[in-house]
Amino acid sequence: MKKIKTAAVQLNSQPDVMVSLDEVHNRIKEAAEIGAVLICLPENFAFLGDEREKLKQSAEISAEVEKKLPEWAREFGVTIIGGGYPAQAGNGKIFNRSIVVNPEGEIAATYDKIHMFDVEISKEETWRESDTVQAGKREAVVYKSDNLPAIGLSICYDLRFPELYRKMADQGTEVITVPSAFTRPTGEAHWKPLLRARAIENSAFVIAAAQTGLHGEKRKTWGHSMIIDPWGKILADAGTGPGVIYADLNLEYLREVRQKLPSLRHRVL
Repeated sequence: MKKIKTAAVQLNSQPDVMVSLDEVHNRIKEAAEIGAVLICLPENFAFLGDEREKLKQSAEISAEVEKKLPEWAREFGVTIIGGGYPAQAGNGKIFNRSIVVNPEGEIAATYDKIHMFDVEISKEETWRESDTVQAGKREAVVYKSDNLPAIGLSICYDLRFPELYRKMADQGTEVITVPSAFTRPTGEAHWKPLLRARAIENSAFVIAAAQTGLHGEKRKTWGHSMIIDPWGKILADAGTGPGVIYADLNLEYLREVRQKLPSLRHRVL
């Protein structure tokens, strides 16, 4: 397991579950045919629009996601990171959940987002994710398997909290996934430097699949899905259009970086 071909899918998902999932299927098929064995989807890949409407449709959305992603993983023989969808929390709210689906169609790991996007970017743009979303358990989730590097799971706003990724590093993470739907103002200012920082400080690959464009009538996202190596080099950038980006993750190179610059072993706090 020296090199792993990976793909990050960039989407312009809409508030229509079946239309959005049809596009997801097409992009997974496209990536698998090019040889990707690890395919990462962005946050809200099945529905992106009004948050209250997403809450109302959450049972339908989660049922479709948990049926179709396993089918597609088996169909194409790939591992899929299903980056953020509304799963039932049982208290009138939902979890913002990321799952790992293995090539056998099993949901092999689950992570529920722990940092809620409650911000006032401007008078015109305010978000309170905690109104509809229940935070998950305060723990790092790292998926380990025989045929892939160790994969750390996070979602969007988590990116701003480096202590989460340090917990992943303690568990041996080699690849960090950050499925996202970054807003345009925060994406333009912070997306690239934060992603590069998480890669550099943890000597890990970062795969950040993102949403792009206008979703419904008002919501706008930044795009620029990225795959970044442990030195902080951007291996692929999707720009602002929907599509798929690819990179071969060279695990020998990762070990070389960690040997030459062993900052993880030099920590004193």
